[in-house]
Amino acid sequence: MAVREPIDLIVRGGTVVNADWQGEADVLVRDGRVLALAEPGSYRSPDVRGATEIDAGGHLVLPGGVDPHCHVGFTSGDFTSLDDYRQATTAAVFGGTTTIVDFAIPRPGENPADVAAAQRAKADQGLCDSALHACVVDWDATVPEQLRALTADGVVTVKMFTTYRGETMADEKTILNVMTSLRDLGGMVVIHCEADHIITDVQERGAAAGAIGARHHAGTRPELAEAASVAEILAVAESVAAPVYFVHQSTPEAVDLVARARGRGVRAYTEAVAHHLVLDDSAYAGPHPERFVCCPPLRSATTVGALRSRVSMGQVATIGSDHCCYDTAQKESVRHDVRAMPNGLPGVETRMPVIFSELVVKRGLPVGRFVEALCANPARLNGLYPRKGVIAPGADADLVLWDPTATTELRATDLHMATDYTPYEGMQITGRPTTVLVAGRPVVSEGRLLDPAPRGRHLRSRPLGSGLIC
Repeated sequence: MAVREPIDLIVRGGTVVNADWQGEADVLVRDGRVLALAEPGSYRSPDVRGATEIDAGGHLVLPGGVDPHCHVGFTSGDFTSLDDYRQATTAAVFGGTTTIVDFAIPRPGENPADVAAAQRAKADQGLCDSALHACVVDWDATVPEQLRALTADGVVTVKMFTTYRGETMADEKTILNVMTSLRDLGGMVVIHCEADHIITDVQERGAAAGAIGARHHAGTRPELAEAASVAEILAVAESVAAPVYFVHQSTPEAVDLVARARGRGVRAYTEAVAHHLVLDDSAYAGPHPERFVCCPPLRSATTVGALRSRVSMGQVATIGSDHCCYDTAQKESVRHDVRAMPNGLPGVETRMPVIFSELVVKRGLPVGRFVEALCANPARLNGLYPRKGVIAPGADADLVLWDPTATTELRATDLHMATDYTPYEGMQITGRPTTVLVAGRPVVSEGRLLDPAPRGRHLRSRPLGSGLIC
């Protein structure tokens, strides 16, 4: 028998699922990376004496999830979300996510590069790896050099906002300048699109009518504001031939605008987030409407159904969580005025199980498309592919053994996020991770944390350029 390369770990007997291929295979791991995919049973003792073996029979073997949209310890207005890197990544791995992409968003007067450096230094507190989006609010003479330094250091995506005037909102010229600079540096603008002037007008009229509390949230940020802003930003991107990625698009109209621009050759990409694909605005009529305040807000059931159809049509590139770990007390403290409320929902742990259950099990989304939207494309569009988002030789051995038939009732008390609630409380889901490996190390198994050691790494993203998906 030919001498074979040493192996540390074999995951046997599962169905490997990548975005573009699935089949029965054993996954061979050495030094934290995938060495090879092998025919089932082709590697046996004594060839692999000393290797750890994990039985994946009856399971899908997925690449670890890549969550492209997480806010960890995020301060907005008077509120700071409650988790740190240790807590956020613990929740992530329990949900099958092994890489998060966080945001380094400056407060007024702070330097974007300095904020990114401070956030990057927290990565080693995590149980899994993380990358960063930077953020620019105002253009000045220092920004070009900051962007050069950030991209050289592996931070190639920059968040911008068209709303939240006086805090994080950037004007049109700043957006154009950052897009142009990043285009030449192999980076990309990542943008939150809601037309601030429309929202401000609607909210002022709502306040005058006494309709500005959490129960009225859906009406305070209308769908029209999102579509109007998306159209404007697409025009800017098209005018300078720059790529652009739209976060948390919540309406079919917004997604369609991006799809049509892509048809014209614009490198434009849609991200949806789990709560916009699963929940609807009926939540604001419930006993805790403040728990569901997010931006954009939850939309009507009709809009949610149409947005889900865009996932099935292949028009949604990625599905993130937009994880913001506030608790009920923070939200209740200003439930009377959504303009002052902390926006966002906890979701890094529930993103993959909820989407698998609602879209794959209930609505027939192919599991390969699930992997594409929750693992592969987030890695591609953040300069992390093929290190992340795929099970292939040379990739990090971030592996998730997924039981596609296991049923679970989601309860906040069973989850690991640093909050007292989940927006999916009581939801019955089918499919969940049973074993999660990070760099070849079993970290979670059957609901137990096996390895609590923080070994998270900050990931340097590669320049995007031609590596962007078509």
